[in-house]
Amino acid sequence: MKDIKNLTFEELKSEMNKMGEPDFRAEQIFSWLYQKGASSFHDFSNIPRSLRDKLKEFFFVGELELFSHFRSQDRTEKFLFKLQDGNFIETVLIPSGQRRTVCLSTQVGCKFSCAFCASGLRGFTRNLAPSEMLNQVLYLRQNLDYQLTNLVLMGMGEPLDNYENVAKAILTMNSSQGMGIAARRITVSTCGIIPGLERFKSLGLQVNLSLSLHAVTDKLRNQLMPVNKKYPLEKLLQACQDYLASCGRKMTLEYILFGAVNDSAQDADGLAEIARRLRAKVNLIPYSPVCGLEFRSPSAEKIDRFIKRLEGKRIGVTLRRSKGQDILAACGQLAGRAKE
Repeated sequence: MKDIKNLTFEELKSEMNKMGEPDFRAEQIFSWLYQKGASSFHDFSNIPRSLRDKLKEFFFVGELELFSHFRSQDRTEKFLFKLQDGNFIETVLIPSGQRRTVCLSTQVGCKFSCAFCASGLRGFTRNLAPSEMLNQVLYLRQNLDYQLTNLVLMGMGEPLDNYENVAKAILTMNSSQGMGIAARRITVSTCGIIPGLERFKSLGLQVNLSLSLHAVTDKLRNQLMPVNKKYPLEKLLQACQDYLASCGRKMTLEYILFGAVNDSAQDADGLAEIARRLRAKVNLIPYSPVCGLEFRSPSAEKIDRFIKRLEGKRIGVTLRRSKGQDILAACGQLAGRAKE
């Protein structure tokens, strides 16, 4: 049996047709799962008992188990979820004004071993299924009654390394029959997986894309992000240009600032050149400490000079202050927990 939430709406309609049921049954089931928060086929009160019995033969309705819940002084919240196989993932809620953004994990661990990130320290375990991504959102919406405005796939793992499952989850997030979240309120972040970028073009939704750049030369990016050895900067930037030409959307460059590593005037100039080439805006993120790693954030003065250098070259730039550092919920700090 498999979790019924692993099916997209179109796939569920196909399953209904195989069972001799009309398409509207799929609409009813999606409504129970994603709008009413039902956790059992028994709750599907407007569906005939005969169909509910059929569903029980082939599917189940999975849930996440909340293992720990942490609250930061800045109102950020982190949730440690236990999966059905005993593995753990982390999800972060980031409030900002009227916005409530959820940072979702897409894998247990990460195989790309960025030098500054905690997610890969325990290595890679497995991909998350679509249901496990959707259940992170559903737990906050249904169990805690949080009104969420934005979803970012930037937690543990590399979304484009788990493309098929991520694409299915996004389709359900966006579907009017499912979660009904506008595509422009969903953001996918990638470290630069070129085959994933090429597949992402075919999704057909106006989902936002962020590129985790963090260095403007192959030499430094190889050190910080080993994935660059497989997908070097020039090939990656060309793939990004191809992606932008195909979808007409803008891209964001995520750039973590490390003191005395990538915060020089030359780094700012290189970043401005890449941003101009991709017609991208820049999110600057001061480094958040990870236990055992020796990186540090630049001084406030150094950050300010870096911003002014970019703005002087007419690059749109936002300083994204890391939230939740006191609960290890900031960018690069998510590590989950070892399987019990």
